[in-house]
Amino acid sequence: MGVGGEKFQLGTVGALGLSVVSSVSIVICNKALMSSLGFTFATTLTSWHLLVTFCSLHVALWMKFFEHKAFDSRTVMGFGVLNGISIGLLNLSLGFNSVGFYQMTKLAIIPCTVILETLFFRKKFSRTIQISLSVLLLGVGVATVTDLQLNAVGSILSLLAIITTCIAQIMTNTIQKKFKVSSTQLLYQSCPYQSLTLFLIGPFLDGFLTNQNVFAFNYTSNVVFFIVLSCLISVSVNFSTFLVIGKTSPVTYQVLGHLKTCLVLTFGYVLLHDPFSWRNILGILIAVVGMVLYSYFCSIETQPKNTEVSSQQAKEGDSAPLISDSLSKVENGGDDDEPLKVPMWSSKYSKA
Repeated sequence: MGVGGEKFQLGTVGALGLSVVSSVSIVICNKALMSSLGFTFATTLTSWHLLVTFCSLHVALWMKFFEHKAFDSRTVMGFGVLNGISIGLLNLSLGFNSVGFYQMTKLAIIPCTVILETLFFRKKFSRTIQISLSVLLLGVGVATVTDLQLNAVGSILSLLAIITTCIAQIMTNTIQKKFKVSSTQLLYQSCPYQSLTLFLIGPFLDGFLTNQNVFAFNYTSNVVFFIVLSCLISVSVNFSTFLVIGKTSPVTYQVLGHLKTCLVLTFGYVLLHDPFSWRNILGILIAVVGMVLYSYFCSIETQPKNTEVSSQQAKEGDSAPLISDSLSKVENGGDDDEPLKVPMWSSKYSKA
């Protein structure tokens, strides 16, 4: 395997690791904020997360840690607004449905993404990948899904949440490829639209779901501390989300999301002594088997592509020498073999 392939793998592993650590950390922080301190305004909090992320990236741009690259403003605006709407719909889905049905909604994102990519992007998923994803979904379902209470409004909201989330995550990957922008550049330009969308709908949505006013809440020093901490962690969460989807695929990001769910459940049982049953343990074990199988089959299927890209780079070595800070995006199996520059800003974003 060539230098480009090795850098691609190292960069991908780093992005996956950063995503897991930052996401689990923000879940723990938000759990303390919402469960212990009573700050339950999730949508408004997410708008603050995105605002802090944008400000952090603006400072990084000012310090020249990455280069600003302007592209189609209508695409960026549509993408940002869609991302904001998908977060709001997910929160509404949780408000109108039982926790079990909400977990089923999250599980449905993977097969919906697979269907959309197959229909509109003609991406092929091998039978082994399909089987490993099925094992993963079965395990997460056993571990997390409890009651399934259906209602018409909740079901419609869940369906809209699934569709908008899938489209937004697919767009994250395709926009980076089409316009040849890094995850940092895309995040920097879309953050203001996402933040503004959620800031406009957040207070009304949170007030409807909680019967409380976010602006009338008693902001004690502990509440302010955890809000600030949550916003700081969100910079890493938001960045790593774009980074993972850009380097891998929306499906891989969803698989990673279920790994985070299993880690949070395990953390809650071991350190916080949350209620745990044999069903949770069995489900997590099944899910881990599915994740291992998915990772193994993905690595097997991408090896021939890495070898082909390395051979092509070696042939073109005399006329076009390798750029040391570029990566070949080969995991998605697309025809776009253009190298993607690694963002210089290394302090590597879903949503909380």
